[in-house]
Amino acid sequence: MCGRFTMATSGEIIADVFGLSAVPKLAPRYNIAPTQDVAAIRCDEGSRRALMFLRWGLIPSWASDAAIGNRMINARAETLAEKPAFRAALRSRRCLVIADGFYEWQKLGARKQPHLVRFRDGRPFAFAGLWERWQPGTGDTVESCTIVTTAANEVVAPVHDRMPVILDETGIATWLDPGGRDAAALAHLLTPFAAGEMEAFPVGLLVNNPANDVSQCRDRLR
Repeated sequence: MCGRFTMATSGEIIADVFGLSAVPKLAPRYNIAPTQDVAAIRCDEGSRRALMFLRWGLIPSWASDAAIGNRMINARAETLAEKPAFRAALRSRRCLVIADGFYEWQKLGARKQPHLVRFRDGRPFAFAGLWERWQPGTGDTVESCTIVTTAANEVVAPVHDRMPVILDETGIATWLDPGGRDAAALAHLLTPFAAGEMEAFPVGLLVNNPANDVSQCRDRLR
């Protein structure tokens, strides 16, 4: 699964890497947690990419209570097309969730050791995401998202058996294409990212508390 991640890359770099026409205003985040707003990129019918903020934890349009989103921070790639909460979004509401690292917890006896997973060169990357729009009985419309997960690659596997789907440049274009509505044609994208460019290392327990949104969360344990 993916339960925490980081996104501290500047808006200028994000705009350049992901082909945005405008530079977004982004505050550095080091310990992003479920129910918080996350930076996501969507494509309109004219294939223009735009960054917006979505609540992390997908709330289906048919939900009676927003609390259901707390259980839908991740969506398993293997069952996306079957699950009522995700199958409509898979056809027409796909997005990228932007990150530059994510945390996983390794079970070590009675305790869990957090690890940071990232690209060795520190560059930002895109998780495959789905989004939904939910209208409560009263109040404002809520736009929310989930991160798609798959089996772990060789870097992540010693820590956890699942990881987020990370898309390469070609995969990003295909995932965001508004015309791509065939779920079967998207399945080949939802696989573990090649391990060669990635690294994972233990970090301190500071990250265990989502209130600790500080750069020290990413410090490698000596």
